[in-house]
Amino acid sequence: MRIPFVNLQAQLDRLKPELLAQLERVIDSRDFIQGRFASEFERAFARLHGVPHVIGCANGTSALALAMRALGIGPGDEVITVAHTFIATAEAICEVGAKPVFVDIDPRTYLLDPARLDAAMTPRTRAVIPVHLYGNVCDMEPILDACRPRGVKVIEDCAQAHLATYRGRAVGSFGEIGAFSFYPGKNLGALGDAGCLVTGDESLATRLRKLRDHGRLSKYEHDIVGYNERLDGIQAAVLLLKLAHLPEWTEARRRNAARYREHLTAMGVKTLAPTPGASPVWHLFVAEFDRRDEVASRLQAKGIGTGVHYPIPLHRQPALRELGYREGDFPATESASRRVLSLPMCAELTEAQVDEVCRELREILS
Repeated sequence: MRIPFVNLQAQLDRLKPELLAQLERVIDSRDFIQGRFASEFERAFARLHGVPHVIGCANGTSALALAMRALGIGPGDEVITVAHTFIATAEAICEVGAKPVFVDIDPRTYLLDPARLDAAMTPRTRAVIPVHLYGNVCDMEPILDACRPRGVKVIEDCAQAHLATYRGRAVGSFGEIGAFSFYPGKNLGALGDAGCLVTGDESLATRLRKLRDHGRLSKYEHDIVGYNERLDGIQAAVLLLKLAHLPEWTEARRRNAARYREHLTAMGVKTLAPTPGASPVWHLFVAEFDRRDEVASRLQAKGIGTGVHYPIPLHRQPALRELGYREGDFPATESASRRVLSLPMCAELTEAQVDEVCRELREILS
């Protein structure tokens, strides 16, 4: 692939000597599960995101499930989110025994439309999970305004939004809990699975630490029934090393996104609109095309990688058919699923490569 969708290899090649040295430190320390590197990473991530408590865990899906368990959400409860996201968001709701309830997206931002919340809430609604998709940021003020008077909890899905901000504050700091994923392809990625939770509530942080590690804080005293969702020491060490580069990588993504938007706006192509007051981090750069699959195929033939995030909305997934939704229930979500195309985006993408992608698109669309 001449221009890969994500050039993870370039990042790994650049960091390989440091990564190998860091892995050797973990081996020498024998801190393979949680331990020193996990604690150091949690403190560093907390400083960078301006939050008091960070709790490392096994992956982003377990982060969402642990958040709901910590808030006492379970069978008989409803949790509102969007159908335009990766299935892990709804999967975690199902895992704790609650019912996912979907609302449509704002077609400009591809994010949860706060105006849809009132109609979706019932006496069984216990939480809302706004998904900061593509590195854009949900409009948190009206979401909180809809939830707070009802006592509905807010769990932010920040899997694609490391370092994104809304009105000067980092994502994850608005709701009761924020959940992050460090899947290898994320803006901050491990060399395997990893995740974390952030919260400003000390009692919630303590409960989350217990839940991730068999219900304990000390070795042999288990206060509650917990789970084995701990952060791996090797992944924590990798994340700690990469975290120092994240601000630089984020600015590179923002420069690439600005260049894409300049080119594509001139072509009349619709791109993601940042939420007012937000500073996105462009995990993905998404544009809309009438003949999406044809555009993707022709770019592929030119050696340019693309992705589709996401072609099948969650309310149309076979695994969630028992929820009873039908085609047409969420028009903006369904339109996006047919039209969105993710173009190459990563910190290693060069200006020349962005220009080349746009030249090829101009030829395809002419």
